[in-house]
Amino acid sequence: MDKLLFLQVLLLLKGHNVFSQEVCSKTVIHSCNDCIRSGPYCVWCKQLNFTKPGEPEASRCDTEGQLIKKGCMDGNIISPSNVLQPEENKPLITDSVQLKPQSVKLQLRPGMPHTFTLEFQRVEGYPVDLYYLMDLSYSMEDDLREVKRLGHDLFDALQTITGDGQIGFGSFVDKTVLPFTNTNKAKLQKPCDEKELNCQPAFGYRHVVSMTKNRTKFNSEVSKQFISGNLDSPEGSLDAVMQATVCGDIIGWRNSSTRLIVLATDAGFHMAGDGKLAGILEPNDENCHLRSHLYAKSNEMDYPSVGQIATQLKNNNIQPIFAVTQNMEKVYMDLSAMIPKSEVGVLSADSKNVVELIKKAYDKLSSKVTVTHSELPENVRVTYTPICNGIVGTLGDKGACENVGVGQLIMFNVTVIADACIDETSFFIGPLGIKDKLLVKVSTRCECTCDDPLVSSPVHCNGNGKVSCGMCSCNNGFVGQKCECSIGEKDESSLRVACRRNNGTECEGRGDCVCGQCQCHAQEGGSTYHGQFCECDDENCEKFQNKLCGGNGKCNCGKCECNPEYEGPACNCKKSDEQCRTPSGSVCSGRGSCKCNQCECLEGYERPFCVVCHGCASTCQTKGKCIECLGFGTGSFSKNCSMACKGLQYKMVKELKVNNPCKVRDVENCWLSFSTTQLDGIDNYTAQILDTRECPELPNIYAIIGGSIAGVALIGLLLLLLIKGIIYMKDLKEFRKFENEKSKAKWAKANNPLFKNATTTVTNPTFTGE
Repeated sequence: MDKLLFLQVLLLLKGHNVFSQEVCSKTVIHSCNDCIRSGPYCVWCKQLNFTKPGEPEASRCDTEGQLIKKGCMDGNIISPSNVLQPEENKPLITDSVQLKPQSVKLQLRPGMPHTFTLEFQRVEGYPVDLYYLMDLSYSMEDDLREVKRLGHDLFDALQTITGDGQIGFGSFVDKTVLPFTNTNKAKLQKPCDEKELNCQPAFGYRHVVSMTKNRTKFNSEVSKQFISGNLDSPEGSLDAVMQATVCGDIIGWRNSSTRLIVLATDAGFHMAGDGKLAGILEPNDENCHLRSHLYAKSNEMDYPSVGQIATQLKNNNIQPIFAVTQNMEKVYMDLSAMIPKSEVGVLSADSKNVVELIKKAYDKLSSKVTVTHSELPENVRVTYTPICNGIVGTLGDKGACENVGVGQLIMFNVTVIADACIDETSFFIGPLGIKDKLLVKVSTRCECTCDDPLVSSPVHCNGNGKVSCGMCSCNNGFVGQKCECSIGEKDESSLRVACRRNNGTECEGRGDCVCGQCQCHAQEGGSTYHGQFCECDDENCEKFQNKLCGGNGKCNCGKCECNPEYEGPACNCKKSDEQCRTPSGSVCSGRGSCKCNQCECLEGYERPFCVVCHGCASTCQTKGKCIECLGFGTGSFSKNCSMACKGLQYKMVKELKVNNPCKVRDVENCWLSFSTTQLDGIDNYTAQILDTRECPELPNIYAIIGGSIAGVALIGLLLLLLIKGIIYMKDLKEFRKFENEKSKAKWAKANNPLFKNATTTVTNPTFTGE
């Protein structure tokens, strides 16, 4: 027991970070309140005249050890500490109390952890509510027959667990919409095989029996249940679990009881998103929708997600036991891994072993105690260190002890940290699946209490203000460290604006604003910040060989001012250009500057002498127009050639003695050949230009014109012949069609009575017929 007490004290000290280094990371400090909010180890000295002349009041804020070194006397250090106040602390076991304390009030210093001990002891005979949730799809027919016989056995099993047990019953299949269930009217009424006489209509989830101790009532209602059916293998298990969890008043869950849901099934489960297959897009709202004991929103609302199920089971202190067949064990083991307080058991083929399975699962669940918290307020952190059978566990965001027997006492060291100042808020801590919870009310101590006199101080504050935690709180019209500055008609804010560069921090945080002017503080090295806004210091220039400005200059406002014979950012180089000179004697080829005896080249050019340029445009491209105007007097530069090309010296040659000369086309489409050499400087070249151009031969105009005319005439003739041929073929086709129709005509052989043959009468004028 002494060893256990020692371990608790050790953890408590560790929770307060006794063994860690105390550091006060100060930011902008204007008051005692600002100081204690800066960190858990920042404390304030309220001693009068603690600061030296010109020293900022912010120096009152530091670690306790540093303030004592500076001369702050005992009784003048302000350091609010954490306060734990138990509000409800009933003894364990009394009135079935398993958790102690039941309510505490914590006042925390921001950033300072506080550790207290939470005790838990299992009560013998603690009430148990068990809700049996059964899959009634057709494949569970033999299981249902067995469960109807096991009612008394279930109650007997509860009696061995507790003397105060209740059992309820519910059943489920799946949503009664396609593709989950056959929506044919006859099939909805009887989804089983034709040979099955007792088959109830398809349904989603039905609550059958509320929590009861009456064995006869339970057996009677369960015996009235019959098998049903659906189409696909996964069932609506999660729909049923969600409703059985959130409909507490209807199910009959008691406030102080161990709550168990036994889910018996031989199939997998649908989850959030599967409802889209049936056009159900509304997410599950995690609310109760039981109407006449049926889930009324089954076909309107999607299945819940595993995360929603886990959250609601935790919030309602319900522990699920998944009683599944062998083929589904792996699926539900994966589901159980996502639900902290749950167990999986394997059913026999006809569920005969369900009673023994429930007893084993209950023993596992009740013997493992996992302590965690509800949703934490913003800026609050909680960690746990379990102490199980005298053995200290590891620190984490949960605390767990296994194999906890009835009546066995276990403890958890709970560490709470508030990272910032917060208003009073609360959260719960307690074991998963158990109703008993510890209410933790948290607030922060962010204000200093200094017991200052209420009247103005005639000595310390010049009669123009009163002392507040060792500082002067000036009356209206006065400012300054000791209220020595009268601001007259101006307000203090306008004077303080004059001390801010670019509307930034007042005096860059390195001085005090006194009557609109910055009085700069001293640096640690002994020198003083300077400048209009204390923006300059002489201690933070670059170093060389661990010497400020290499020992060859002085630091001024963060930059080195080198002696005449030195240069460089840290005055680390002697002035010389020996290593920068080319064989021709130029410095960096005229395309850079020599610093620290090395060339700093213009963009594109490379060390050591800025000769080679990567990324620069080719001179063949950039100098082509100048070559044309200088060598042959043509091109776009011809009118202003001497000015446009003044950086190029040239020579006309009969032959170019280079391997790959530049070639460009001029305005007459002729090829110009030349070579260039860059001299020292940026735009300084010499060029050799080949005095002959390669021009293409002129085309034979007459041959082109004659050929063009002949070609046009030939094409025209061919077109005429083609058109003539098309017309001839069309006429020939029409004629043949006419001949064909003519041959098929049948003319009538009878004489037309209206038709008379032509007759010819010849009369001899000399013969009268007499």
